[in-house]
Formats: sequence, structure tokens, C-alpha cells
Amino acid sequence: MTKKILKYSSILFLLVSLVVTSCKKLDDMNRDPTKPTTAAPANLLTGAQKSTMDMLYSGLQNGFIAMNYAQYWTGNSRTNDSQFNLDEGNNAAFWNTLYRISLHNLDDLVKQNNANPGLPGVVNQNAIAKITSAWIYQILADTYGNIPYSQSFQGSSNITPQYDDAQTIYNSLLDTLQAQINILDSSQVSFETGDIIYNGDVIKWKKLANSLMLRLAIRMADANPTKAKQVIEAHYKDALSNNQDNAQFQYLDAAPNKFPYNESERAIIDFSVTSTLVDYMKSVNDPRLGIYARPSKDDDTIKGLTYGSAASDPDRLSEGHYSFPGTQIYKSTMPGILMAYSEVEFILAEAAARGMSVGDDAATHYAKGITASINYWRTLTNNTDITDATIEAYIAKVPYVAGDWRNVIGTQKWLALYPQGFQAWFERTRLHFSKPGGQSLFIAPKSGSLDPSVTMVPYRLTYLQSEQTQNKASYEKAASAIGGDKKGTKLWYNKY
Repeated sequence: MTKKILKYSSILFLLVSLVVTSCKKLDDMNRDPTKPTTAAPANLLTGAQKSTMDMLYSGLQNGFIAMNYAQYWTGNSRTNDSQFNLDEGNNAAFWNTLYRISLHNLDDLVKQNNANPGLPGVVNQNAIAKITSAWIYQILADTYGNIPYSQSFQGSSNITPQYDDAQTIYNSLLDTLQAQINILDSSQVSFETGDIIYNGDVIKWKKLANSLMLRLAIRMADANPTKAKQVIEAHYKDALSNNQDNAQFQYLDAAPNKFPYNESERAIIDFSVTSTLVDYMKSVNDPRLGIYARPSKDDDTIKGLTYGSAASDPDRLSEGHYSFPGTQIYKSTMPGILMAYSEVEFILAEAAARGMSVGDDAATHYAKGITASINYWRTLTNNTDITDATIEAYIAKVPYVAGDWRNVIGTQKWLALYPQGFQAWFERTRLHFSKPGGQSLFIAPKSGSLDPSVTMVPYRLTYLQSEQTQNKASYEKAASAIGGDKKGTKLWYNKY
């Protein structure tokens, strides 16, 4: 796979460069001055995968926004982000990249293939592209709420797309994923090159599609429990079943294909891990703590910084007093995780706790989720200090408690999702969990929120400022439909 990444890296970055440099107005997602129809479908897929991962794991988007909102990290070089002051440039880059590069590439891939239906692999290629699109659209819907969907990529015929209802989008994505599961054919070729996530493995893409349906379904479990139960019970058997199935983008120790936020060339001091994360992991002797965080420079101990501490906070010490994220998290070869087996097990644990029939009981799925997460990290870091006995002892310290399932599963799922800031943030607001037993895990920013609509955590990002002028009617309709364009506005599935 490494050779295939290297083979397409120059083509990919040429493509991305053309898109970025050609767009005078990046926030107008329907304008397409680049017309990348000359790019091969394999290159378009690589570009979509990498551009999405680069956003999900960039310091600007994952670090300053999602890892803050998940309360894994808090700011050093900039503290306002930890107090919910949204950088509009980072916000615009996230939206624009996912629409104008990632989703646009995938839309163009399908259109090219549809124009050449007789070529080998077209059916599987289109299915993989549509599964990838479904993953990205859910991220956008979970980040903003209502978003352009059905009217996206209509070109000059519609440069002011309407925003679709997020719940309607969810149902459409479930239908799309089900259709691709039915279409994927492992007896036929797919992508011989260009697929960095699964190297064209149709069977694994089918597993991922089933797993993404589980992710969609569990998010709607409080809003539409009947639908959630139907989807999860129908698809859990065919989801990711071990860590070898994990969907991830493998970065390389070579520019320009390094993990987007790495310290191979410079030290990164922008963030400290939070006392929220460190103190809880210490309290249960979590074996992942030394991977998630590194010892502080001043006293060589792992120490978290109180979340949301402003630079002017008199209690705040120098940055050397606190722990930076672990060295693995900033490695140039750190994989970009799309979805892991551990997440599937935590979804099934919650499903079982809610009374759904998913094979094992909630306690068994819960233990499997913890085991999968710790095994992932000990394998990735080649950590010989973590043994099977270590994992068994840890699970005994954090036992499953049926009457407290939301807090027990929520806390461990949060730990397992590190450093997937966006997914952890979505789960934090959806499950609204505390520590097992009910004591608060998260805190409000120590130095206060800078957003009057938010006290504890934003539920969403506000729409791009440019949408208020360039797509005014659609923007105003969407803002009204969701209850106001504020970070404190709950998403449709935030019922708890």
C-alpha cells in the first residue's frame, strides 16, 4: 500500500493545489473553475480521502475546535478557542474543503464512471465513492445541523442550494449505504490503486458501510428509537469485527503525505491535555494514559491543564508545567482513523443496554470495546508494558453497571475515541454522560465562555459568515428551521 500512496501523492497534491489556487471564492461550493474531470477516478478517490482526513486531524480544525469541544485538549498558544470563540477562517476551511474538494471529487468520480459504464470495476468504484460520501455528509450534518445535500453539485444551474433537514439527510444516508451494501460485489474488481483506506478490498468496504449504518443509527437512538433498533439489529453482524478491519488512512513519514499535525520538523506547543482527561485516567489507572499524554517538561509527570484557562488566569503556570499530547499522537505516520472496531463494540454495548438484540449482552460488548481500544494502542506503539492481564485488571476497575449504562459506556467510548475529536465531541453532546456514578466529568471553561449561547459545550458550529450574503435566503431558512444559528442550538437528535 505504501508504494501506492507514494505513486499517487504527486498527482493528489497537484489536484488539491489546482482546486485551492483556482477558487477565488472557496465558500461558493457550487462554482467549479477547476473542472477536474481529467483526473482518473482512483486519483479523485485518493484526493477525497486525504483532504477529508487532513481536515479531521488538522491542528486548526481538530485541535482548536473538536479536541477542545471533546475536552481532550485546551489551548496554550491561543486560549480563546477553549472558551468557545470560533475562528471563522478555520470554520470556513472545514466546510469548503469537505464540499469543494472531498465531496466534489467523489461526485465527479461517479459522474465519470456513469459515462463509461462498461469499464471494469465501475460498479464497485461508485459504491465505494458513495459510502465515502455518506461518511462525509454525516460529519457535516453532525457539525452544523441542516446542510446543503440534495441540491449540492448542480453547478451553474443552482448556485444557492437549499439546506436539507438533517434528520431527512440521515434517513437518506441510511438508504444510500444499504444500496451500496447490496451493490458491492467481491467477485468483481474495484480500485486497483488510489484507495488508501482499504486498498480496494470490497469485503472490508461492505463491513465499513454496515458499521457506518450503526453509527448513524445510534446517534438517532433517543430521537427515533424504533428506526435505530431496526437498523442496528439488521446490520451488527456484518460490521467491523476486529482491529484488522479498522478503517484508517495511513500517513507516511515523507512530505507531503505526513500526518497533518505532526512534530517531525518542529515542536508543537499549541495544546496541553486537560486535567479532565488526565485526572480521570489516573483515577482508574488507565494504561493508555502514557500514550495519550507525555510527561511535562518541568517535573516529568503527566499533568493536565484545567480546561478553558485563559492566558491571563493567575492560576495558570508556564506551559512546561503541563503535559502535551503523547508523541504517538503527533507522529508523522499517525493513521487518520475513519472508524475503528472499538467504536462498533461500544455502539453494540449501548444498543444492548437499550434492549436491542445484538448477540452478546451489554457487559460483553463493553468489555470487547475496551479491549479493542487498548489493544489498538499497544500494537500501534509496540508497548510491551501493556499485557492481557493489564487489560483484564483495568476492566475490573471500570465494570459495566446496567443501571448506569449511559455514564459507564459514554466515558469509555470517549476514551476510546481519542484523538478523533469530532466523533468524541458528537458523542459527548449526544450521550450527555458523566463519570460512572454520576459525578461530573466535564467542566465549563475555567475562565468562562466567550459565547453567550454556550455554557458547557457547543452543540454545533455556526454556518459560514459568507452564507449570510451569498446564499442569504437558504441560510435564513436553515437558521430558522434549526432554532437559530448559534453554537448553543441543539441538533435534532440531542434529546437527552
